[in-house]
Amino acid sequence: MPHFKTAPPWVLTPPAAGPPPIRVALADDHPIVLSATQSFLELYDDIHVVGVCGSGRSALGLLQQQPVDVLVLDLMMPNGNGLEVLRSLKARWPGCGVLIFSGQPADVYALNTIRAGASGYLSKGVDPERIVEAVRVAAQGRRYISAEVAELMARCLERPHRSAAAHEELSQRELQVFLRLAEGKATQEVAALLCITTKAVSTYRRRLLDKLQLNSNSALTRYAMQHQLIGSESTAATAA
Repeated sequence: MPHFKTAPPWVLTPPAAGPPPIRVALADDHPIVLSATQSFLELYDDIHVVGVCGSGRSALGLLQQQPVDVLVLDLMMPNGNGLEVLRSLKARWPGCGVLIFSGQPADVYALNTIRAGASGYLSKGVDPERIVEAVRVAAQGRRYISAEVAELMARCLERPHRSAAAHEELSQRELQVFLRLAEGKATQEVAALLCITTKAVSTYRRRLLDKLQLNSNSALTRYAMQHQLIGSESTAATAA
């Protein structure tokens, strides 16, 4: 009987197991977006959606319960907006990639979120295939820079000594309040959307008027439109 130091040649060696799927979590307060994104990502064998949630607080809770490689995160959610969640998450789980998936204007938010540690910024109108690409890149610990964000970065490099516009000096929360007031939303609406008190909204409004050297909500709207921070359809929809 021959003695084989390794398996005899007629014994088939099972194929080596491939890498484990990328563990993805989704956080978005719009159920339709959440469901559609989950359904699309689960079409790919190398991606496994391990959890979904609808608020900033629950996103942090989800990561406490199980390992996640990439979190796809909406920017505006109740109980902790995306930027606050991003900062908390990167402080506690620095190895987790975070992709911001937002309907907010990229030229206002994208670079700030990337500076805060995001692996990429994707607009909600993007081709779904780009989401898959971004998830794979983020899972490797790299940044996914879309053509839109690359253009924004190039503009910053072209004008390194340009004086910043007044709104570029606002904090993230100030910017959130500013854009909602500029869209024509009432104080109570802004408070509900951002999960803060009406008193806080009023305080931010006074601060905004002072920093931007304006004197009314209509002036905030004109400023936002002049700097292409909102479109005319935003104010028209509010007035309708």
